[in-house]
Amino acid sequence: MASDSLYEHGFARVAAAVPTVHLADAPANVESTLAIARDADAAGVAVLVCPELGLVGYSNQDLFHQRVLLESARDALLQLTERSAELQTLVVVGLPLQVGDQLFNVAAVVHRGEVLGIVPKSYLPNYREFYEKRHFSAARQAIVDTVELDRRDVPFGTDLLFDVASHSHLVLGVEICEDLWAPVPPSTFAAMAGATVVANLSGSNLTIGKAGYRRQLCSSQSARALAAYVYAGAGEDESTTDLAWDGHAIIAENGNVLAESAPFAGAAQLVTADIDLDRLVADRMRTTSFVDCIGDHRRRVRYRRIGTEFAPTTAPAALERRVPRFPFVPGDPSERAERCAEVYAIQRSGLRTRLRGSGVERIVIGVSGGIDSTQALLVAVACMDDLSLPRTNVRAYTMPGFATSTRTLTNAHRLMDTLGVSAHEIDIKPAAMQMLEDLDHPAARGERVHDVTYENVQAGARTSLLFRLANQHRALVLGTGDLSELALGWCTYGVGDHMSHYGVNASVPKSLIQYLVQWVSEHEALDPVTRSTLDDILRTGVSPELVPHDDDGDAAEPAQLSEAVVGPYELQDFFLYHVLRFGFSPSKVAYLAHHAWGDRTVGEWPASRADAPHNEYDLAEICRWLRVFLQRFFASQFKRSTLPDGPKVGSGGSLSPRGDWRAPSDVSAASWLRELDAYEARVLGPR
Repeated sequence: MASDSLYEHGFARVAAAVPTVHLADAPANVESTLAIARDADAAGVAVLVCPELGLVGYSNQDLFHQRVLLESARDALLQLTERSAELQTLVVVGLPLQVGDQLFNVAAVVHRGEVLGIVPKSYLPNYREFYEKRHFSAARQAIVDTVELDRRDVPFGTDLLFDVASHSHLVLGVEICEDLWAPVPPSTFAAMAGATVVANLSGSNLTIGKAGYRRQLCSSQSARALAAYVYAGAGEDESTTDLAWDGHAIIAENGNVLAESAPFAGAAQLVTADIDLDRLVADRMRTTSFVDCIGDHRRRVRYRRIGTEFAPTTAPAALERRVPRFPFVPGDPSERAERCAEVYAIQRSGLRTRLRGSGVERIVIGVSGGIDSTQALLVAVACMDDLSLPRTNVRAYTMPGFATSTRTLTNAHRLMDTLGVSAHEIDIKPAAMQMLEDLDHPAARGERVHDVTYENVQAGARTSLLFRLANQHRALVLGTGDLSELALGWCTYGVGDHMSHYGVNASVPKSLIQYLVQWVSEHEALDPVTRSTLDDILRTGVSPELVPHDDDGDAAEPAQLSEAVVGPYELQDFFLYHVLRFGFSPSKVAYLAHHAWGDRTVGEWPASRADAPHNEYDLAEICRWLRVFLQRFFASQFKRSTLPDGPKVGSGGSLSPRGDWRAPSDVSAASWLRELDAYEARVLGPR
């Protein structure tokens, strides 16, 4: 297999450093900074952020006015620049810098033997333990926009962005410590000007509760700016005359903390994380308010761009990033329970509102003994309870066909009985056989021809009955199909399981429905028989039950398994999330899936169906099922264009033509398949 670097898929590795600091000893700090910069370079890091004033130390107080210290700081910057020339990593370091008659607290961006630019601190804290205005001028007081370093004019100011042209969307903005604490941080404008990564060099000391507040600030600013935020705080070697320092380093991306240092580590630390630039840009492109805000502040977002190139010394293939195997399902049990409770509440609320609005008090639903109809039935029953209506207003029908197993039929009856709904059975085989005879289909003559016509005659018979039953009892037909089936077109169009009056599962993927059923079983007031029935339903393989076993098959179990045709739902839901939520290319989706699913030791695996095994997939198998996904997803848009109403439940998106997803029904998947072909050929070799 050819190498497959994370940099080829829109990621960039960034790092926050907490090097050993030697107070007022600039040459020693050059050595400690170089040591950690070389480690970062060897790890393939694109941007390394060091602490505030780190070339001399933050806690020097009035020593900042000593000429020896200032000259040694300038010399240290030049020394670091020269000696790091062989490194590919952009290194952002802090120092005091005299500019004319003013002294500034600055961050210098150093790359391949050159100081690309210098950014002064905007907001100087001068309260409680901080006295920075005693020593420094603020950025707004600067009267120049360049400074001379080693007979070269270097850009100077807060309006600088560092554009790594060799890596699309990697644009660095810089601010310093207190800048983040301000009501409007400079990084807000830098992000609107195009910065996707913000470096913060900090000298923040530690007090009770402050670490959590820093974490909150970094996380929220990364979310507001739709950016990555790299925060490097001063370490324990700062002066403890009156303060303590913990060496806090944080890397956040769009509201999520990706990596964080250990407090009081007692040694130098290098905290790395891989940020997803494509994901940030996709969110910016979709978030119209972000673009509108740029327009409102266009005079404030005129930045100077300084271009550079980056070719990692080491091209890392493995991501230093958690990629959830189940992106629609939180891995943390408490968060997962909260998610299920919220989805269940949304489903119930949507159905209640539809019943009130239509003036209808009854529901007709088909119950198969599978997880989708089970969840829909649970919602229907809860909705009747919410509306103080009898559960018998839910008219539930199980409709066995040519391939219905005794297991699913038994579970359907048991569930309807224990939930107290109006339970009925209608055998669709006579009606289906009559239609097959009318069509002169070979199956009507006893031949084992189980084609699409044979399957859809059964699906159509069921839905036709449900709608006529709804007419008869003045009820709404409750749809049971889920988001995964809609994405894959795994539903019979027209008068089939595609159609209903309202669909409570329409934006819930198969992987999440498993948890919903399990959550309802654990948290609702259900009797032991209902719970055991739900448990058995969760253990049953997913099947449309339209094709029977061979003559000697076991009729107790479903013969036809959906995943054998459309692929593993756990993979297909993974593909759906990244295509729908971010518009990622097939090559990136495959790369992410391989990282998440290619090794049992990587990623997460929340237990879904009880005792159901989860698999690992190599890249070839991932590409195989991704190809199936793309072909089915694009070919099935015409079905989604006529989708019945149903509530959106998650930020991962829905496929409603009135909501998240509007697409032409006649589009081809050819472009996406070609991109996947090229990726497979490059990484796996010719097929």
